[in-house]
Amino acid sequence: MRRLSLIAVTGIVAAGLSLSACGSDSLSTNPGSGGGSTPAGSSAAGGGVDQALAAKVPAKLKSAGKIVVGTDPTYAPNEMLASDGKTVEGFDVAVFDAVAAKLGLKTEYVPAGFGTIILGVTSGKYDVGVSSFTINPDRKKQVNMVSYYSAGTQWVVAKGNPEKVNMDDVCGKSVGAQKDTVQAEDLAARSKKCTDGGKPAITQVIQTGQDQVTADVASGKTVAMLADSPVGLYAVKQTGTLEALGDIYDSAPYGYVIPKDQTDFANLVVDALKAAKADGSYEAALKKYSVEAGAIDDFAVNP
Repeated sequence: MRRLSLIAVTGIVAAGLSLSACGSDSLSTNPGSGGGSTPAGSSAAGGGVDQALAAKVPAKLKSAGKIVVGTDPTYAPNEMLASDGKTVEGFDVAVFDAVAAKLGLKTEYVPAGFGTIILGVTSGKYDVGVSSFTINPDRKKQVNMVSYYSAGTQWVVAKGNPEKVNMDDVCGKSVGAQKDTVQAEDLAARSKKCTDGGKPAITQVIQTGQDQVTADVASGKTVAMLADSPVGLYAVKQTGTLEALGDIYDSAPYGYVIPKDQTDFANLVVDALKAAKADGSYEAALKKYSVEAGAIDDFAVNP
């Protein structure tokens, strides 16, 4: 549940964990058959155009023939860079490609720092923000948010928990999270509780990209990290050197970020999600990345 106001594990090598980040200004088209924008009706999830919905697409997007999407591809398996270091992929991409396909539009993904995406949407730099944004009151004041998935927070530690981390008492320990996320706020609140109780503060190791947060716990720089549940569990699966600690908590919906003055378009995206759900392309996108446990069917604007 990212993301207050994101891990790209790109490979395992014999010496350990290999991680990669991305440049924030380069354009990355969505995965299709290797480069280029995905054509309408041929998304990764396999959906087709819904002509009735396509007829309602705003004139600006219809003229462009595409949706420009701001995303932070350091959050595998939600948003991540493919092996070419340029193409953005992940379950978030696959689901939104299915949505765009219903509208007869292509997608272009622009890598960006997570904390800059909402501003990019409100300023017109991006048409939509797709980056595991947890829906919360502060964000709904700035933009419209369309719910499409549910995730919570997962703690992750080194396999076997050698530091005997207790997530309810990490006072004085080094714990990582990504900047501008709900997890960073969670850590800050826990640290304050420590100091209010006369205990040492948590050493909060806050990184710009989730990939570095994961690298920190894998290397032992931190004893634990907090991340969205699909991201934390993916890190455990990919690395083989980490394990989940405790249960997932504070589950909440992810939302697409859409300008506040484009409520009609936001409602159209809801209808496109419903169409993708009906034809199976929504579930297919989630199953591709083994994250179907967070599927929802109550898609809505600003739930």
